[in-house]
Amino acid sequence: MPAHCPVCGSRVVRLPEESVARCGGGLVCAAQRKQAILHFASRRAMDIEGLGDRLVDQLVDRDLVKTPADIYRLDAATLAELDRMGDKSAQNLVAAIDRSRTTTLERFIYALGIRNVGEATARDLARQFGSLDRLIESGEGALLEVKDVGPVVALSIRQFFSERHNLDVVGQLRSKGVHWPQHAGMPRQPAGALAGKTFVLTGTLPTMSREAARELVESAGGKVGSSVSKKTDYVVAGTDPGSKHDRALELGVTILDEASLLALTHAAAKQR
Repeated sequence: MPAHCPVCGSRVVRLPEESVARCGGGLVCAAQRKQAILHFASRRAMDIEGLGDRLVDQLVDRDLVKTPADIYRLDAATLAELDRMGDKSAQNLVAAIDRSRTTTLERFIYALGIRNVGEATARDLARQFGSLDRLIESGEGALLEVKDVGPVVALSIRQFFSERHNLDVVGQLRSKGVHWPQHAGMPRQPAGALAGKTFVLTGTLPTMSREAARELVESAGGKVGSSVSKKTDYVVAGTDPGSKHDRALELGVTILDEASLLALTHAAAKQR
């Protein structure tokens, strides 16, 4: 097994309990380039509308984009020369790219495509550290203090930011005006009475938004999952709950309405 990727020269890494060895140069490796850029531009990441598969294929194949930072060097004249791209479409894409320069830290972390770091983990990292620099400089111990970050995720983060290539791309993105609000970070909250309990939200609650319900669960120490399984402790169901409600009934998972959720989290708060 080579110690470095034969394509980009980044270190080859293998996480504990995994048999697969991978290139650590996610943002710069030509072998991973198209998927890395598509992920970076996706709706839940930097949300660059119009930057889809066919266009990314052309940009990469013509060497116009090698890393996500190159997206912010594109202009309307260059884009208008691509297949199926007229002047209006090119101008719209440039406008979408410009809008994406203003983002949030959690979206930016997720957009980087760090292995094992999904949306929820990116959000927790942003809340905990408050700034990208603090995250980059953090050691494994500080990372393990973040909710749901275990040794494998912490190692993935450290390996990503230990690659000079990745840090260079992050620096280029910031120099091109990509920015987000920063704060001082949050101390780790003591474990709540619902620590280790998994909730799944489904349907429309009478008075609470989905995000408000999530924050309520997390403030009590619980975590919110996306699908119902045998490991789910509670399903919080509003109107039109759909298949998740049916799955909860099949598995015998406790189903809560909004009032029951409020009562449960209120009781948990009293126990802290």
